[in-house]
Amino acid sequence: MKKHIPNSITCCNLISGCIATAFAFTGDIKVALLWIIIGAVFDFFDGMTARLLHVSSPIGKELDSLADDITFGVAPSTIIFSQLQLMSYPDFLEPLRPYLPFVAYIMAAFSALRLAKFNLDERQALGFIGLPTPANALFWGSLLVGIGEQMYSRPWTLYLILIGILVSSWLLVSEIPMFALKFKHWGVKGNEVKYLFLVTCVPLVAIFGITSFAIIVAWYVVLSMIVKQQTSKS
Repeated sequence: MKKHIPNSITCCNLISGCIATAFAFTGDIKVALLWIIIGAVFDFFDGMTARLLHVSSPIGKELDSLADDITFGVAPSTIIFSQLQLMSYPDFLEPLRPYLPFVAYIMAAFSALRLAKFNLDERQALGFIGLPTPANALFWGSLLVGIGEQMYSRPWTLYLILIGILVSSWLLVSEIPMFALKFKHWGVKGNEVKYLFLVTCVPLVAIFGITSFAIIVAWYVVLSMIVKQQTSKS
């Protein structure tokens, strides 16, 4: 019986992603973001439960990737898709309004590619290579919810979002090492970057609220790149 518990939690993650996608299609991106966050909670606990119960299995690994692509790939892409339909377009791009929102799903495809690479990449046991899909999903969900209706009347936001989709897609499959918040011990030595990241997150949440998740993810990427640069120099 216990061997089915982790997969059941993973299925809850997948269902959360489906619900998030459904709300995103209706334009209710706040509720969509809420369900992405709920899915992230399930995603955190399924692997932990499998390790605690010693019931890890190949099917669980594949199911986890499938669920993650729905919750952290398709759902945030659909949030972007729904908002691209409502934005103000410059006159020369107005004929492309029925088609341009589908560009958002490039990110879902790259999320799937990133997850497939993760399953086969043995270098990612203690850290990540490329941007994790949950971080990418939280970035886009919190950013668009935080900006709100301001994005609809400003044509330049269209360009930023289209460029952002391409940058995010590249980051997902990039070879940039990114640290994971996994602690072998609680001492400061060896965990300086992780503690620095966590300490700086607190004021960001207090100041910026829901938008802070987007800022925190951006800070996470920048900090990871700084660490990579420092490591390569040494």
